[in-house]
Amino acid sequence: MSKLIYLQCPTGISGDMCLGALVNLGVPVDYLRENLYRLGIDGEFRLQVEVVQRNGQAATKVNVDVRELNHTHHHEHYHHHHGGTRHLPEIATMIRNAKLPPQAEAWSLAVFHQLAVAEGAVHGIAPEKVHFHEVGAVDAIVDIVGTCLGLDWLGIDTTPQGLPMIYCSAFPTGGGIVRAAHGLMPVPVPAVLKLWEMRGCQVYSNGIDRELVTPTGAAIATTLAQEFGSPPPMRIKQIGLGAGSLNLPLPNILRMWLGVTDAKELGTTTLNHTTHHTHDHHHIHGEQKHHNFPNHHTHDHHHHHHSHGDQEHDHSPKPSPEEETIAVLETQIDDLNPQAIGYLFDRLFAAGALDVFTQAIGMKKSRPGFLLTVICRPSDISLCEDILFQETTTIGIRHSFQQRTRLHREIQQVPTEYGLISVKVAWQNHQKTSKIPTITNIQPEYEDCAKIARDHNLPWREVHRIALQSWYNHNTHA
Repeated sequence: MSKLIYLQCPTGISGDMCLGALVNLGVPVDYLRENLYRLGIDGEFRLQVEVVQRNGQAATKVNVDVRELNHTHHHEHYHHHHGGTRHLPEIATMIRNAKLPPQAEAWSLAVFHQLAVAEGAVHGIAPEKVHFHEVGAVDAIVDIVGTCLGLDWLGIDTTPQGLPMIYCSAFPTGGGIVRAAHGLMPVPVPAVLKLWEMRGCQVYSNGIDRELVTPTGAAIATTLAQEFGSPPPMRIKQIGLGAGSLNLPLPNILRMWLGVTDAKELGTTTLNHTTHHTHDHHHIHGEQKHHNFPNHHTHDHHHHHHSHGDQEHDHSPKPSPEEETIAVLETQIDDLNPQAIGYLFDRLFAAGALDVFTQAIGMKKSRPGFLLTVICRPSDISLCEDILFQETTTIGIRHSFQQRTRLHREIQQVPTEYGLISVKVAWQNHQKTSKIPTITNIQPEYEDCAKIARDHNLPWREVHRIALQSWYNHNTHA
């Protein structure tokens, strides 16, 4: 038997509605407070719980009173301006240092990263550069981490990928206009639309022109839910009711169905379907060679810094090497035909993996095996894990998030007597001491050199040398 949850959201979903439903299901408020205080923000908020009426129905309302900022919770259907801002790396460090239950920590990190990817896509910047203002304020940190703590406390079973067994209804779109930190905004707000796009969510209009789904609520649902639509086969054990702030034509209540099911009832397709960060090639500042980010001046409801594109011939001051979050997938294997490894590498790189490598290891029963490691963008975890399960004999994959520092780079075309050769140029600069970037690494592209070597019957090393010499000749200033 597996314990699972179905989120029914006839009037939308927000972080505080999730908290209310979980408390209604029996998650102790003191347990949430005790663990949330480990984030180091215990002086900045206060949890208040009350039973309220929504169109004649009783439900639990959780309010997050942000004390230090002298501001009450933004509630799920309004946007307010908070005084403090945080970036994703800072929030991730807070969560990792809090020593939360392992699953609650992993789910919280995943939700925040999904939200950062969506916000970065909206603004055309890297997730790590997003200035979490409203969503990154204390109230939303409490909503997201508190929700993940509650799901862990309930003992929701997990998929093979380590995600909770959660399913979600289609979303009502809402409508109208809301006031955000930077002006008026149509509903659904851009971050919610992007999150829906990333997961291909089902949506519909219930005729209520208010903001029904918030970025926080959408991030929780689109990160953790396996599928969207009708409830899966299940035997309902308990219903949790989490109230929203507004009085609407429909009872403004998130209904959280807690139930059990046989794995056979769900089917192997559903259980093996991972949804941890949807594959998104378009907006993440990663390893792509010609990927520039425009300096957008339209905003949703967050402050942020503009990103720095890898623009050719731009010798204006650039920041020192930037830090970004990467995902590391690992699994050890001792029963796979080695011929499959080359094909696996090709598929993973085609799917957007940043690096793939193996290490020889000794395994149980004295079997020789190998440790397979895949480094990818967090948004590509789902696709890379699907490939690993399809192409190898592994039955489990570990993943973690790490910070890495990367140099700025661009691809330059240099002419040679044999034709153009692409050269990758990486640089850093020290803003306080120099306005001119310091070239750190110059590397001709292997495939270009190999093609010329084959076509002209030349040693590859000679073509490589010619490409380097040509680059230096064209970049030497009198």
